[in-house]
Amino acid sequence: MKHLHPYWRMEYIEAPKYPAEMRRPFTELPALGDDRAALIVHRSRQTYLILNRFPYNPGHLLAVPYREVVNLEDLDANERTDLFDQIIFAKRILAAALRADGFNVGFNLGHAAAGGSIPHLHGHVVPRWNGDNNFMPVVGQTRILPQSLEATWEKLAAVAVNLGERQPPPR
Repeated sequence: MKHLHPYWRMEYIEAPKYPAEMRRPFTELPALGDDRAALIVHRSRQTYLILNRFPYNPGHLLAVPYREVVNLEDLDANERTDLFDQIIFAKRILAAALRADGFNVGFNLGHAAAGGSIPHLHGHVVPRWNGDNNFMPVVGQTRILPQSLEATWEKLAAVAVNLGERQPPPR
């Protein structure tokens, strides 16, 4: 049997996921005032893009409304438009910054689909590359992330600023 020794992963595993006092991270993270610490890559008027702290691939973004809702039908027309505009913008950022060859885009709707996460509507935009699904997740049940969240944030935030104007948080 071969053993993998990715010692660098322990830093990621032990890193705090959210501040301990944070109960509703999807609404509290935008209010922190530090987009880098919150991993918010881009803001629009009614939604924002944030790096997933538990990504499937480097650059895995979440498109999140500022207003806490659980179902798609709870969004008003402006929020729906803004949310899908952010998903399209996320694809542009990922294509430019990480040279993604394709994307998985979707929503986990309902508590059972959320896998125990906090009930809050958000869309996933996962960059994909030709040949990125190697033997590790298939045989080894191990996912390899070749880039830290911080390094990914640096790339995506820089491209987001160049591709579109950053919006201030809503009041």
